[in-house]
Amino acid sequence: MCWALKKCYYRIYQKVLKFAMCFMDWKEPELLEGEGAVLKLPSFIKDKGIKKVLIVTDKGLMSLKLLDPLFLELQKQGIWYVVFDDVQPNPTIPSIECCKDAYINNNCQGIIAFGGGSPMDCAKAAAARVVKPKQSVRKMRGYLKVHKKLPPFFAVPTTAGTGSETTLAAVVTDPTTHEKNAICDSSLRPKYAVLDPTLTLGLPPHITSTTGMDALTHAVESYIGKSNVKSTIRYAEDAVKLIHANLEKAYVNGKDMDARNNMLKASFLAGSAFTRAFVGYVHAIAHNLGGMYNTPHGLANAVILPYVLEWYGSSVYKPLAKLADLINLGKEGMSEEDKAKAYIEEIRRMNKAMNIPEKFDFIKEEDIPTLVKRALKEGNPGYPVPKIMKPEDCEKVIRQLMA
Repeated sequence: MCWALKKCYYRIYQKVLKFAMCFMDWKEPELLEGEGAVLKLPSFIKDKGIKKVLIVTDKGLMSLKLLDPLFLELQKQGIWYVVFDDVQPNPTIPSIECCKDAYINNNCQGIIAFGGGSPMDCAKAAAARVVKPKQSVRKMRGYLKVHKKLPPFFAVPTTAGTGSETTLAAVVTDPTTHEKNAICDSSLRPKYAVLDPTLTLGLPPHITSTTGMDALTHAVESYIGKSNVKSTIRYAEDAVKLIHANLEKAYVNGKDMDARNNMLKASFLAGSAFTRAFVGYVHAIAHNLGGMYNTPHGLANAVILPYVLEWYGSSVYKPLAKLADLINLGKEGMSEEDKAKAYIEEIRRMNKAMNIPEKFDFIKEEDIPTLVKRALKEGNPGYPVPKIMKPEDCEKVIRQLMA
């Protein structure tokens, strides 16, 4: 198929998908918000008639004893719980299967996903396997392949970045092929979420910075794409303003409760934006760096974001100029191009200020063809990007990332 026909097919696919999404349920999760909100969760669960839950988290959070107050309150409310904490930084299919087995073998009635994006994604995929026992994780990858209501799902984020508490996606890694793919279905969107800033107070600075830039990437990629609606534009703009005003504050002073609270809200808003308006090539490349080299997702997005925005060129000048104006970067007399470039430079300045590297030193020359192929397989035709990449374009960007 010639390139012109391919591009035409991609755009038609994206328009049909955008139209189809108008008929999906976009009701936002019911929120428990504010300092100490996590302690209200057990009584909230009890009111739903749930007596036994699976808690999905990771060993790092368990070692920090961050869940101990929740455990105590669950006991007070008479709710029996089982902990599954064998979640890797990039959740794998075997881990998801073990999580599913823990739910079924213990006759659980609901799931609490407690942590960053990895526990959330693991819990979502495991819940999908619970309701679709005959469909493998590999066969669920892609769009709208679950189609079944999940068990009651309560999302408790401990980082301000992934937005998984409000998205319809779960990203999983296949350890056999080292591929990282998303399962996208409206049934994966949590019905309940807890935004408690006290859970993020102990985050190390490098986690604060990279997860925060992950949220910014969600907001920016959704904002510049071609599947926006009024609500996603508003969510993305509000998220961008909050992130630029609060991320570096939270990075410098991890105990700044207002900054932590605002970043949690920003992450939620950015997640609400991209779960309907989608992301783009930053994520497509980042996912595959994660699958190939186990690169933390937030770090990958932070480094890749300015390079992809530069590659988009004039196709993103108008929306990026608007974002520049939102955060008061725009000066009188500046063109849209100047404002857009100033916004990209602001992203680079933020990365540098928070000790995020400009490039990666681990990308291997022999892996580039595979990275290009997999990134474009993810991005095309589904992501409604401002400009469509050819393989040589994707290779060019990946080479720019190499130290």
